[in-house]
Amino acid sequence: MKIVIAGGHGKIALRLTRRLAGRGDSVVGIVRNPRHVDDIRRAGGEAVVLDLEHASVDEVAAVLVGADAAVFSAGSGNAATAARRDKMDRGAVVLMMDAAEQAGVRRFLHVSSINVGCADDRGIGEGYAVYLRAKRAAEEHIFARDKLDWTILRPGVLTDGDGDGTVELTAGNKIGPTGARFDQVAREDVAGVLVALIDRPDTAGRIYVVLGGKTPIEKAIDL
Repeated sequence: MKIVIAGGHGKIALRLTRRLAGRGDSVVGIVRNPRHVDDIRRAGGEAVVLDLEHASVDEVAAVLVGADAAVFSAGSGNAATAARRDKMDRGAVVLMMDAAEQAGVRRFLHVSSINVGCADDRGIGEGYAVYLRAKRAAEEHIFARDKLDWTILRPGVLTDGDGDGTVELTAGNKIGPTGARFDQVAREDVAGVLVALIDRPDTAGRIYVVLGGKTPIEKAIDL
């Protein structure tokens, strides 16, 4: 398979690239910074330098041609302004979906946040709330797409642990959970779940919350 990952230099994306490339898939990571190209190549993928804040639909669609799946794992970064949050965490998702539709790529996986439904909670913190609002708006755009076989993954607080191939995976709803949660999950296990979701087209149209847990990933998806 050919998989294109937006935000190809991200910590989840590089782990996903290693997993996919390791089993023989063709992986293309979209990155903004040319200095990140070598890291993607070392992970086993190819890199395309393209700034999703300023790219056109045609430019992104050209990267997606022939792909079996697109994964959106880009992010605005911890110190981003509200404007950049909107451009990356919402606008770039819309751009990627428009490009996928133009290129004829139906499978679309989006990495969101466990707290996407809590953006308006009191005490959440304005910076985090802005991020969650952008994520929530991106999901609302996804829900409206009937030309994409989309799946949304909402991870808990991400850690850099090795992961153990086991998770807690539960079904989410379009509103999102009420009350912020800060349960942890290893990025390595999030990457493992994404691989399993790519392989399972029957998960299209579903929303999952993933946390650290004790259920093997393949079994967790079947529950």
